[in-house]
Amino acid sequence: MTDPIADLLTRIRNGNQARKERVDVPWSRTKDALARLLVAEGFLRDCTTVGEGIRKQLRIGLKYDDQRRPVITGLRRVSRPSLRIYVGKQSIPAVRAGLGINVLSTPAGILVDRDAKRRGVGGELLFSVW
Repeated sequence: MTDPIADLLTRIRNGNQARKERVDVPWSRTKDALARLLVAEGFLRDCTTVGEGIRKQLRIGLKYDDQRRPVITGLRRVSRPSLRIYVGKQSIPAVRAGLGINVLSTPAGILVDRDAKRRGVGGELLFSVW
């Protein structure tokens, strides 16, 4: 697999469109950190690890509102293996006038845009979610 983060985002996007309760993704430390960050931000319901060893999976619970509409209305991969996008602490862009978030990979770990600004670090702009 060339881009595991794009695969994670695509599985979440497809699960939302099909109104699935949960999606399973092959486990990795990065995907686990990204899913836990989206749970903390309120875009996903939960995430758990199932299985052991090479068959380890990340089970992600998708979140819907009262009318069964997905909480995540958009996911966009920004930096990708063929074109990396790096931003400084002053040039982190806003998503939908503050209604969405950017997720960055920084020296302080994987952070949301507002946490990166507060800590004064920049990094690779992985994806946007709104």
